[in-house]
Amino acid sequence: NPITVDDACYVRATFHEAKPAMRYEIVIDPKMSFGTGHHQTTSMMLSYILASDWQDKEVLDMGCGTGILAILAAKKGAKHILAVDFDDICVASVEENKGLNKLNNITALLGSKEVLVGKTFDSILANINRNILLDQLAQYSLCLHPGGSLYISGFYDGEDLQLLSEKAQAEGFTFQSKRVLDNWCSAKFIKEAN
Repeated sequence: NPITVDDACYVRATFHEAKPAMRYEIVIDPKMSFGTGHHQTTSMMLSYILASDWQDKEVLDMGCGTGILAILAAKKGAKHILAVDFDDICVASVEENKGLNKLNNITALLGSKEVLVGKTFDSILANINRNILLDQLAQYSLCLHPGGSLYISGFYDGEDLQLLSEKAQAEGFTFQSKRVLDNWCSAKFIKEAN
């Protein structure tokens, strides 16, 4: 079924009715369960994107799935989004979904943190899971401009968030806020100036 996030973003499949009155409409061909907006973590990340400024920003969508986060960032004015996933079905899905949404400023890459080496971003979106986030936080720190925003999700409130916050702090990030839905958690960090 289609979903609406914060009364501003309508996510639907190709076979659902369009809602032109909605401020942001995202069309996703649902080849997989993750990334249609129904999961709590995706919904919270979409909400964070809606509440933030993306104008002219270089963005990374790590563990991109269908590319739904990249698509909303693009619709909110991001200059370019690199969407990365280690699953080739996801990479193909992003290519298809950016076409459905008439976007040409999203690049999909197959791989993991190794494809980030030498690249820099203004904002990073990473909706993955606790262990991968813990492993990749150091690379995110290397890639993110000072003052840049890191949004993470795919873990639980409580112990998971505490572990991730401690690791993020060690890598030069400052905790800003969190969102919790059914014990799932999303959090925002800012990269400290060097």
